[in-house]
Amino acid sequence: QQQVVESGGGLVQHGGSLRLSCAASGLPLNYYVIGWFRQAPGNEREGISCISGGSTNYADSVKGRFTISRDNAKNTGYLQMNSLKPEDTAVYYCRIRGERDYWGQGNQVTVSS
Repeated sequence: QQQVVESGGGLVQHGGSLRLSCAASGLPLNYYVIGWFRQAPGNEREGISCISGGSTNYADSVKGRFTISRDNAKNTGYLQMNSLKPEDTAVYYCRIRGERDYWGQGNQVTVSS
């Protein structure tokens, strides 16, 4: 059974760091594209980063502060978030793109000012 489980969200102060994890079962991540999205209240879900093979991409809003990575041995993707700002507050989702899309359950990240 294919499943994607996220972890690592929480409350952090302005300037702090968090690392989100996206653990996949039944999905060999080394073959798939991992994407991270976020949705703030009243806003549409936006894509912020993705990794495909060795290639990474970032939205301008997070470039230089967030780092996406994967550990194929652990079948897990990560999003390291540094220098967090209050405007980063949102529910964060990972998506595994294979023959179809698999979404994680979402993780709340709250950055206090």
